[in-house]
Amino acid sequence: MLTNRKQPEKRGQVQLIDASHFDQEAKKGLFSTQMRKTLGSKRREIPFDKKQDILDLLAEFEDGATRSVVEKGEEREVVVGRVYPTTHFGFRKITVERPLRLDFKASPERISRLDDERAFRNLAVSKKKGAAKAKDEEAGRAQQAAIRALLAELPDDLYLERTEFEAVLGTAAKQAKLELAAPIKKAILSALSDRNDGAEICRDRDGHPEPDPDLRDTESVPLSEDVESFFEREVKPHVPDAWIDSSRRDP
Repeated sequence: MLTNRKQPEKRGQVQLIDASHFDQEAKKGLFSTQMRKTLGSKRREIPFDKKQDILDLLAEFEDGATRSVVEKGEEREVVVGRVYPTTHFGFRKITVERPLRLDFKASPERISRLDDERAFRNLAVSKKKGAAKAKDEEAGRAQQAAIRALLAELPDDLYLERTEFEAVLGTAAKQAKLELAAPIKKAILSALSDRNDGAEICRDRDGHPEPDPDLRDTESVPLSEDVESFFEREVKPHVPDAWIDSSRRDP
């Protein structure tokens, strides 16, 4: 009777049998023989006695089981049976993050990128109608012009630390009596920045490194292996500043 219910001692394990060994010259294999006439894509068949040998291997359930095989006139022992835990074939996915590193510069080319920032464009967009709409949009365009003028007056230096540039920007805005709302400040920082491996790491309010979405990657870790050990061996030597995002977990 054929059943998929394993015996208790075999549960959690997978048995593999390699029945592929074949001597093309002798047209004879360890478990199969050449068919006299090819049937579709089938070129070999398993005789009854070889089927029984395969069943014996299954019953023995031995890891590293061997059989003698003659290939090209030479007899040798080959491993035909392996037993693995089911975790050997399973993996879990981890998300690997790397820190965001940006430089900042108030150059004409970067200032022009402000037009690509939605928050900045929306300053001159109003949902009102008629005269109120025209008034709001005119005020928005004036604010856009004031921001461009403010940025044009900033030092044309390259800043490798975001907090340093934010301090310079904040001082300039205060002196110009120009209030920069959070979305506008974010748009300015986005437009005036470029990725730079030599820049300082951008950090959040708690001092934690911010991840760079463009450098985000995933790794498949065997279920039989400790995630941290895998990470230290396979990832850290290549990207020492990387870390595992523990908030992203597979099912």
